Amino acid sequence: MEYQHGGDIYSQKVDMDYSANLSPLGLPAGVKRALLASIEEQSVCSVYPDSSCSQLRQALGAFHQIPQDWIVCGNGAADLIFALTTACRPMHGLVEAPTFSEYSQALKAAGSQVDLFFLKEEQGFQMNLEEFSNTIREAVRKGTPYDMVFLCNPNNPTGIPTDGKEVRTLAEVCHAFGTLLVVDECFCDFLEEEERCSVVSALEDFPNLIILKAFTKIYAMAGLRLGYALCSDQSLLERLSGVRQPWSVSGLAQSAGLSALHEVEYVKETKRLVSKERIWLAGQLKEMGFLVYPSQANYLFFRDMRPLKPCPKGGLYRDLLSRGILIRSCENYPGLDNTYYRICVKTREENRRFITILREVLQEENRRNIWQNRS
Repeated sequence: MEYQHGGDIYSQKVDMDYSANLSPLGLPAGVKRALLASIEEQSVCSVYPDSSCSQLRQALGAFHQIPQDWIVCGNGAADLIFALTTACRPMHGLVEAPTFSEYSQALKAAGSQVDLFFLKEEQGFQMNLEEFSNTIREAVRKGTPYDMVFLCNPNNPTGIPTDGKEVRTLAEVCHAFGTLLVVDECFCDFLEEEERCSVVSALEDFPNLIILKAFTKIYAMAGLRLGYALCSDQSLLERLSGVRQPWSVSGLAQSAGLSALHEVEYVKETKRLVSKERIWLAGQLKEMGFLVYPSQANYLFFRDMRPLKPCPKGGLYRDLLSRGILIRSCENYPGLDNTYYRICVKTREENRRFITILREVLQEENRRNIWQNRS
């Protein structure tokens, strides 16, 4: 089965991975120390982990200023997405497109009919929550209401966020029709104005709202697998806990998560670096003629405006991979083709190297085209 996401550094030779969206600073020093200490302690690796993640949930409750009973931890956010659809067994789901593929995959695995709400190219692939809400209302009018709706904020692959006030309005619409709204905020941590987009403060008002968070991205902990869901509906959380494997979160992951929550300066520095480098990287791409969309996350979504070529994953993907650079082709996102790509934001040194090689790729193709035209 073909790898569907970024980060496939195992089946091909890759020197620079620009396809996975993690903090460019790497694993925080405090988390490294916590992991090393956990390996030395018999009470972490040599016993079963706490299946309820009690200490971590308590710390997360304090971190988000919500009751710890509103939190369920999992083996990454993706684990919780599948657990959620398994627990709820929705008959009819709505997902924006393009977006993270696991939403549709999890819904289909649970036997759901999935409808896609296509973001419009002419609107810059920005989410129109008024039209999205009208789609939900229309389904009710037709007698086929949605049981579950997914919203990625900021969206993946575009990196474009939606204002939290609009998401609250969407939660009201969903609540009126008995629809569960799942908001994925895994990339919200990278936003300069995170509080404007996050709807954690709305949890008490909307028991039909579930928020997904993860340590994966902001703390560069992808290999440890640690995510969590926030919801004020205790019965729903009990159902969610009931379908989870009892030891899905390892002791190492729990220790790393507890340590990561203290990495306040690390998060601030990550945000500063990402903001500065995203602007620089976007400017370089625009200079080369690419259409760059206004991402506010730690990745950039752009389009190669040269003529479409019948090449799997796109010519740019192929040419960069031949030089050891892996980028994310967005060809397998519904509504996109192989002219769309996504790259992460790294340090200036790495980004300079990436841009240098990208310019070489474009120059080489230009020379090849000139030669072909002459002959």
